[in-house]
Amino acid sequence: MFFSDQLITIIILSTLIIGYLIDSLAEYMNIKHLSPQLPDEFSDVYDTAKYAKSQHYLKVNTRFGFITSSFDLLLLLTFWFGGGFGILDSFVRGLGQNTIISGLLFIGLLLFLKLLVSLPFNLYATFVIEEKFGFNKTSKKLFFTDLAKSILLTIILGGIFLSLILWFFESFGPLAWFFCWMASILFIMAIQYIVPTWIMPLFNKFTSLEKGPLKEAILSYAGSIDFSLSHIFVMDGSKRSGKSNAFFTGFGKNKRIVLFDTLIKQQSVEELVAIIAHEMGHFKKKHIAKRLVISIIQMGIIFFLISLCISKEGLFHAFFVDNVSIYAGLIFFGLLFSPIDMFLSLIMQASSRKDEYEADRFAAMTTRDNDSLVKALKKLSAHNLANLTPHPFYVFLNYSHPPVLERIRALKEITP
Repeated sequence: MFFSDQLITIIILSTLIIGYLIDSLAEYMNIKHLSPQLPDEFSDVYDTAKYAKSQHYLKVNTRFGFITSSFDLLLLLTFWFGGGFGILDSFVRGLGQNTIISGLLFIGLLLFLKLLVSLPFNLYATFVIEEKFGFNKTSKKLFFTDLAKSILLTIILGGIFLSLILWFFESFGPLAWFFCWMASILFIMAIQYIVPTWIMPLFNKFTSLEKGPLKEAILSYAGSIDFSLSHIFVMDGSKRSGKSNAFFTGFGKNKRIVLFDTLIKQQSVEELVAIIAHEMGHFKKKHIAKRLVISIIQMGIIFFLISLCISKEGLFHAFFVDNVSIYAGLIFFGLLFSPIDMFLSLIMQASSRKDEYEADRFAAMTTRDNDSLVKALKKLSAHNLANLTPHPFYVFLNYSHPPVLERIRALKEITP
């Protein structure tokens, strides 16, 4: 027997509230865990004033995050128990469109409402908090241009994918979940090519790294580990933020390393090679392939579970919706699945932290220079005002990377 609507309501409501309370407790513990004493490892990149600034930055963001999450939860509960889902479903059905168009409108309007609600918070985070701490480089024109591009891409790519999912569930009965799974695999693989090639250039300018000592050092290192690298790009991250980063994207012959222009200004050639060695380590250690396979398997399981739940009347009654529909069922299943999703995210983050240690070790061993990666991590942390001493419980819940102090201490124990 499937869960009753009352039990579904209790499960989802309990998950939302307990998750909110756990997150709030973790944030509180994280703030209380702060120490005014600068760790000795960072004495060469921090002074007293900058360390105090990094802690102030954390406190400001934590308070703002608490306000945002509290508002989001209150709004969701108000919309839910105020019959918002039922009202929206009646409105969409009243337009007399087919189920796919109705589904696109239902989900699209929910996303649009969420966007409108989150917009003031995003503006405040960007133009008040990030501005106050010297990170924001985004103009209001660029902010809204990015927003418009993101909306357009969501409508096009999201609309195509969602239409397929709705059509499969409407047309293929018990096997619909399998066709959805296959479509999602193709979509993920296509995105791996589309994003770096066409989508990312819509937001940032990517220029090939100029010839010189840095490019020569990177290519020499890539050759030493038999890593085929088609492109090394510099991204103009400085037009939006003063923060810095580097990342690896693409697969096969389309692999590329991207360095923020802000990163190049901060780090020496040896330190940049160490950072890139870490990114290449993720590829050589099969971390990227592993995460892709896990995501694909997880997606198949989710679509199978959706097929079991999507037409159960109790799920719809729990959200005060009278008519069963595939499109609303997708939204309601997402909320019902949240306890499992929360548990899976903890496992994935723990696995990710393990992968980061492995990539650090790979970089240290293959460059025979763990000191350069240590220096790079210190500079990145100081420049980005990272929290040097997060509470272990907060790390367990939220960190996909180990705390920087733990990474540095692990690196220092490696003998290349």
